[in-house]
Amino acid sequence: MKDVLDEIAAARLLPVIVIDDPRSAVPLGAALKRGGLRCMEITMRTPAAEESVRALAGDPDLVVGAGTVLNAAQAARIIDAGARFVVTPGFSLEVVRHCQSRGVPVFPGIATATELMAALDAGIETVKFFPAGQLGGLPTLKALAAPFGMVKFIPTGGVSASNLADYLAHPAVTAAGGSWMVAPSLIKAGDFEQIAKLTAEAVAIASGGQE
Repeated sequence: MKDVLDEIAAARLLPVIVIDDPRSAVPLGAALKRGGLRCMEITMRTPAAEESVRALAGDPDLVVGAGTVLNAAQAARIIDAGARFVVTPGFSLEVVRHCQSRGVPVFPGIATATELMAALDAGIETVKFFPAGQLGGLPTLKALAAPFGMVKFIPTGGVSASNLADYLAHPAVTAAGGSWMVAPSLIKAGDFEQIAKLTAEAVAIASGGQE
């Protein structure tokens, strides 16, 4: 069985999900699977996040992680709920150390070379580049990747169907995070068929980017 990072690298795409109603979690997971994706990041931006992770973590065909984790207490709760990986918007040594102590992969957010060096000092070699679009997008990622050949990136923020292939074409990019295929409006409307359709389209782009 592949480990979490291998699963994400194979998918090349990590949907970033905001759920307001935990009852949407299971049908959302089913829609992503119909679209060809197994990995997902549930953000800790709503009170429904923890229950949603718990509901989805029971599906052996899904790799469910938690994003927007801001402190070690949040990390502890969401790992207990079944999250198999943790993503943070910035670099927190406290969160990184807690996840490492639990044997759970953590992908901290970085925006600068200084934060990237802090991640390396903590033993992290796969990071979230966030917010990618606002930080200059692919040109900035290329500039950061150049002196840090051992680092892999998951750019998130401003990634869309129109630039996904460009990001994935860079050898330092493991996967890209995006939310257009799982827009909160679609989840709230219960339009899981549209989510499956957009996911399938994104998976096709990601597969092409791997060739």
